Amino acid sequence: MNTDRVDELIQSLELKAHPEGGYYSETWRSPLRVAPSDDRGSRSALTTIYFLLPAGAVSRWHRVRSDEIWIHIEGAALELLRIPPDEWRLDRVTLGTLAEGHIPVECVPANWWQAARSTGEYSLVSCAVGPGFEFGDFEMMSEKPGIIDELRREIPGCESLV
Repeated sequence: MNTDRVDELIQSLELKAHPEGGYYSETWRSPLRVAPSDDRGSRSALTTIYFLLPAGAVSRWHRVRSDEIWIHIEGAALELLRIPPDEWRLDRVTLGTLAEGHIPVECVPANWWQAARSTGEYSLVSCAVGPGFEFGDFEMMSEKPGIIDELRREIPGCESLV
């Protein structure tokens, strides 16, 4: 494993452990404020982070109340898993370079369950969230035992990412 590059990225990008797994650092929080059309108060219009998943680390099942755009930057392709809020249907998308036949950018719509893992030594991505990310808009599936039971029943094998 290329631990030297992973360590270099953690240090140079000032990454810290993320509650869902992997490492992150916020790179932008818009000073512009928007009012979502739901019950939330105003938010930054847009936030962005670097997000690093070394080999063996996963972004565990979670959901965000805003749209999230994932953008592959470097390293191995990233497997992004998504489940829509009202049906147990698994979408798998592989983010990577166009040269390798992958797409570099994909959206996880608001309120969809999402998880991710690197297909190699590491994957570095950026995530942009609009309206901007707030931890109050973030929910881990591990805190929802009933939903985990449904996941086990409806999409066997995916519970390993809880």
